[in-house]
Amino acid sequence: MALSMHSKDKQMDSSKYVRYTPEQVEALERVYTECPKPSSLRRQQLIRECPILCNIEPKQIKVWFQNRRCREKQRKESSRLQTVNRKLTAMNKLLMEENDRLQKQVSHLVYENGYMRQQIQTASATATDNSCESVVMSGQHQQQQNPTPQQPQRDANNPAGLLTIAEETLAEFLSKATGTAVDWVQMIGMKPGPDSIGIVAVSRNCSGVAARACGLVSLEPIKVAEILKDRPSWFRDCRCLDIMSVIPTGSGGTIELIYMQTYAPTTLAAARDFWTLRYTTTLEDGSLVICERSLTSSTGGPTGPPSSSFVRADMLPSGYLIRPCEGGGSIIHIVDHVDLDVWSVPEVLRPLYESSKILAQKMTMAALQYIRQIAQETSGEIQYGGGRQPAVLRTFSQRLCRGFNDAVNGFTDSGWSLLDGDGGDDVTIVINSSPTKFLGSQYNASISPTFGGVLCAKASMLLQNVPPALLVRFLREHRSEWADYGVDVYSAACLKASPYAVPCARPGGFPSSQVILPLAHTVEHEEFLEVVRLEGHAFSPEDVALAQDMYLLQLCSGVDENALGACAQLVFAPIDESFADDAPLLPSGFRVIPLDPKTDAPAATRTLDLASTLEVGPGGARPASEADTNSYNLRSVLTIAFQFTFENHFRDNVAAMARQYVRGVVASVQRVAMAISPSRLSSNMGPKSLPVSPEALTLARWIYRSYRIHTGGELFRVDSQAGDALLKRLWHHSDAIMCCSLKTNASPVFTFANQAGLDMLETTLVALQDIMLDKILDEAGRKILCSEFSKIMQQGYAYLPAGICVSSMGRPVSYEQAIAWKVLNDDNSNHCLAFMFINWSFV
Repeated sequence: MALSMHSKDKQMDSSKYVRYTPEQVEALERVYTECPKPSSLRRQQLIRECPILCNIEPKQIKVWFQNRRCREKQRKESSRLQTVNRKLTAMNKLLMEENDRLQKQVSHLVYENGYMRQQIQTASATATDNSCESVVMSGQHQQQQNPTPQQPQRDANNPAGLLTIAEETLAEFLSKATGTAVDWVQMIGMKPGPDSIGIVAVSRNCSGVAARACGLVSLEPIKVAEILKDRPSWFRDCRCLDIMSVIPTGSGGTIELIYMQTYAPTTLAAARDFWTLRYTTTLEDGSLVICERSLTSSTGGPTGPPSSSFVRADMLPSGYLIRPCEGGGSIIHIVDHVDLDVWSVPEVLRPLYESSKILAQKMTMAALQYIRQIAQETSGEIQYGGGRQPAVLRTFSQRLCRGFNDAVNGFTDSGWSLLDGDGGDDVTIVINSSPTKFLGSQYNASISPTFGGVLCAKASMLLQNVPPALLVRFLREHRSEWADYGVDVYSAACLKASPYAVPCARPGGFPSSQVILPLAHTVEHEEFLEVVRLEGHAFSPEDVALAQDMYLLQLCSGVDENALGACAQLVFAPIDESFADDAPLLPSGFRVIPLDPKTDAPAATRTLDLASTLEVGPGGARPASEADTNSYNLRSVLTIAFQFTFENHFRDNVAAMARQYVRGVVASVQRVAMAISPSRLSSNMGPKSLPVSPEALTLARWIYRSYRIHTGGELFRVDSQAGDALLKRLWHHSDAIMCCSLKTNASPVFTFANQAGLDMLETTLVALQDIMLDKILDEAGRKILCSEFSKIMQQGYAYLPAGICVSSMGRPVSYEQAIAWKVLNDDNSNHCLAFMFINWSFV
């Protein structure tokens, strides 16, 4: 017996340590590649199918797979930690260099301070001296002792002269990128770290506007240089970049003479163009440098005046320093320094052209973000659904931005021409009669013989006290609030033939819900590409039965309220259901650009039409006593552009419809701006207008009567129920009261809210109908409502405990208590469900 136990123990010990032959390991590895975690049946099947594994127990194979998964996990974790360590090492090196640069800057400022003190003392002593002749003579003598050194030849007509300019540009750029040539101030909120965009700074007290950024990317320097030199691919405001000539240098570098055009961000100022010299070379430490500066007529630039459509801007020494990292990747230093001729634009728009923060957002940070996006897509860290390649999705984003910019600017050399107005100057109409402008290579004259071209209606206005991110998010989520459903049916019929003709929803007057389907987003989530499905599209009452969904390709950017100086934008274009990669796009939309605050300007609370006036009237500004001294005046410029296709014989009808449409959108946006600004910025705004209608009066009576029937108490005291007294008391009630539908097969949707309810949800009566009850409640609130729902339906009401919900803009709202009750109609049938949130406030 003892002998048998001993042999059994020996057999068990031997089963713990199994030596696998290479053939057995190879067979197991093949299975692991297909299925890392096979079931017991799969392991037994493996033993039967592979004779070389027949002498191994299933339990031993199970242990092998467990060990194999553990080794794989350890390998991945080790690789991840090595990557993080390399990032931290590189970032530490970058921060140490930045610290050294800041110490040099401090020393430089201390030296300048001491020098200025000495100059002041010398000037004071000289002023008391009656004899200044000795000082003047000593200065002349010093000049003779130290004559001005002869400047190197800067003749741009020969390569040697251009090389001299290039070397000067290189030295000045490096002094800005790594030295103290510019007094840099770090942008608020841009904290450096291994997963952040990097170190971002803006200039202080220098000519023009300048921004600087340092960051890490996982691409090699040559690839980074290739991306950065292709400026139109990542700089959305770049219209074109033409390399006029390329001159090689003896050191292996190149000098390029470049002409670049940039779009104007609004309809109220001219676009800019640049003539520059770009110098690409390699430093002794192996770093790549691409530096650039403007050329004048004496240094190889243009001899004639700029085009009438452009204002010549000046690029001061700028560029990119790209240094290789140990273990792969690159450290990038970016400097953008330009003079945009601020005096050539209206005074109200000058902050757009003298703000270094806006330059940092549009150029400097955009370059780093684009490179990081490419790096993560290349490494496979970002994967998009829908079967679309990342390059295709990036192309869609670029085409949307470029098409919208083209519509806003309306360059004559692109085929745009101005159409005579109707006497008002608030909306501008431009026409492009080139068929290829819209249809491109898909245009066929035999198929579309009456196609007339593209028409664009555009306008700009100044917004007061409305954060751009908040406004664009509202416009994105509540399309029914600004979409004009009153477009003339006859004009809509003119557009019906083209699936891309209408830039918005249902011009026949039949609003429906929208479904947003995400496609892609950038690394920092500052930009989203998505498809919007508008359900139930119909052009006339006769078409309702045959109504089909309508699709938009939409780009939304700048919706992060914490991104200082960011431009918020919502651009969309109609597409068909197939959504081909080469589908023609006709972008329309909104762009909101913040202006730097002016401390000397009074706080205003209304929108202005810049085409008619640029001054805040008496009705638009709050008295100084009511101004919020703890906040600054948020001003921004809103640009709206909508594009339509038209047939030749309907051009005038479409033009009239487009003008009417954009005027309606302008009025809607002004109303939205007034509606969303009080809860965000000011409590001194006037109340929202009372919705006096027979339906509203009846609903108010039902809400008041049902509350008394179910709870036995009074919702509020009212002397008389005649007229609109009940509705007024309900509308001005301090607590948020709102009603939602009672649907058994769908989520309840809000149908009515009083003034406090609209403020709490950060919405309006029209957009309220897009909000569902379960979207504003958190998980705890939904569980409580589900548990109390049967009680509400049986007893008629229920008290809900304190909790937190969210507004339509995503902001958390706390409340001390909530009451829910059934609202009965005159027949005592269930009409809707009412809620009252007591003592609510934004968290």
